[in-house]
Amino acid sequence: MTDHRFKIGQMVFFHPRWRRVDAHRKTPYQITARLPPTEGELQYRIRSAFEGDERAASERELRPAQAYT
Repeated sequence: MTDHRFKIGQMVFFHPRWRRVDAHRKTPYQITARLPPTEGELQYRIRSAFEGDERAASERELRPAQAYT
């Protein structure tokens, strides 16, 4: 089994596969939990720095925030 790439508390950008709009790329998200794999993909619970809502995201939909600074 592969380990999660991101740590709890780490800031990331969310790039959803199902959406072509770039709005999510400019909003930082914080990793709030590591989730078990779904269909072989590692999952995370993330929270927007500007919204109170949380969402689940797969590891391939996330990019480290420091990569864009």
